[in-house]
Amino acid sequence: MTLEDSASKELKWWAIPGKFLRQELLPVLTNLRLAIALLLLIAIFSSTGTVIEQGQSPAFYQSNYPEHPALFGFLTWKVIQVVGLDHVYRTWWFLALLILFGTSLTACSFTRQLPALKAAQRWKYYEEPRQFQKLALSAELDNGSLNSLSQLLQKRRYKIFPDQEKENILYARKGIVGRIGPIIVHIGIVAILIGGIWGAMTGFMAQEMIASGDTFQVTNIVDAGPLAAQVSKDWSVRVNRFWIDYTPSGGIDQFYSDMSVLNKQGEEVDHKKIFVNEPLRYRGITFYQTDWGIAGVRVQFNNSPIFQLPMALLNTKGQGRIWGTWVPTKPDLSEGVSLLAKDLQGMVLIYDPKGKLVDTVRAGMSTEVNGVKLKILDVIGSTGLQIKADPGIPIVYSGFGLLMLGVVMSYFSHSQIWALQKGDLLYVGGKTNRAQVAFEQEVLEILDRLSSEPKIEEKETAIEV
Repeated sequence: MTLEDSASKELKWWAIPGKFLRQELLPVLTNLRLAIALLLLIAIFSSTGTVIEQGQSPAFYQSNYPEHPALFGFLTWKVIQVVGLDHVYRTWWFLALLILFGTSLTACSFTRQLPALKAAQRWKYYEEPRQFQKLALSAELDNGSLNSLSQLLQKRRYKIFPDQEKENILYARKGIVGRIGPIIVHIGIVAILIGGIWGAMTGFMAQEMIASGDTFQVTNIVDAGPLAAQVSKDWSVRVNRFWIDYTPSGGIDQFYSDMSVLNKQGEEVDHKKIFVNEPLRYRGITFYQTDWGIAGVRVQFNNSPIFQLPMALLNTKGQGRIWGTWVPTKPDLSEGVSLLAKDLQGMVLIYDPKGKLVDTVRAGMSTEVNGVKLKILDVIGSTGLQIKADPGIPIVYSGFGLLMLGVVMSYFSHSQIWALQKGDLLYVGGKTNRAQVAFEQEVLEILDRLSSEPKIEEKETAIEV
């Protein structure tokens, strides 16, 4: 074997991967059916992540998705946790779908959209009348001139490309932006996918239940990406006040949290009143108002100091939310009463150890229990906060902006017109990639302006897309 044969075989071996990519892998990646299938799968699993609560504790799924009876006959807490439906957007298979779909769009852009744009930017002049027979719309006029045609086309925002060597030839086009639009759409979608992946890998979600007046730092993280950064400890958040506005019928109208962000020295650096759909944002972390509760009750016995007793959420077996606590009425704790509250309107129910209702007291009022004057000063609420950090959101928003821009650009038709002057005859023809009827009307109006009685030969052929 000669040296040249050896080098030739080595070159062919190195060419195998490139040949495989071009002939085997690229046709699969750019297949429209594959892209549609991936998009449907992403939509289905995204909706699954919306319906099934994300980032909850195992006990939550065991309680809400039992094995008997299983939801839809198969959906149990075991299936949810094994498949990863409790954190869909961070599972390896969902991220793989996003990457594959993005790769498909990128390959399609390079193999189809970019070549289509380059082809639209190239043209050749038509120098023979027979060449106009290939166009979707063509006409032959026995009067008219290229100069008049050029002026009419310019008024309709066509860009003119006259032949520098021959003065009897003209080419004009408009709407090249319509060829750029699909590329911008693909870039926007890929940016959305990249933002989603980056957010899933680096973001986190936390939940906090904070009593009115308390200060806290973000610690109760329930779901986080593998690349999520630790929350800085040089700042904290104080819930200055939490309150609820009620409707005249007693229902909840809206609940609010007045919050302050404090630096390491305890100085306020940001302040906002939040409510549902109006969060607080600080250093890329968003605090949403999502829930509420009762943290405690402030009471006084006779002329004693004021005590703040915590209240716990009781198990009512789905009969509504009620918070309760036990209050001793004797120093040796041998006797006491139970206090129950269901909202922050200040109504407190007092029960004796036998479960008998002793009295109903509003905040600011007092009653006598076991020979002791018990005064209910206030019912203290707590705000339920959902705290999220998603560094991919700016990328996603930028992607949506590009997507909308690309869609608008795609509506522009790419129209082309050729003209040839042969003695007294003027040959005019054109084609477009969309809005064929509107293009025909436009060309006919131009021809009518060129000649009052043009001899037009119109051919109805398929538009090349």
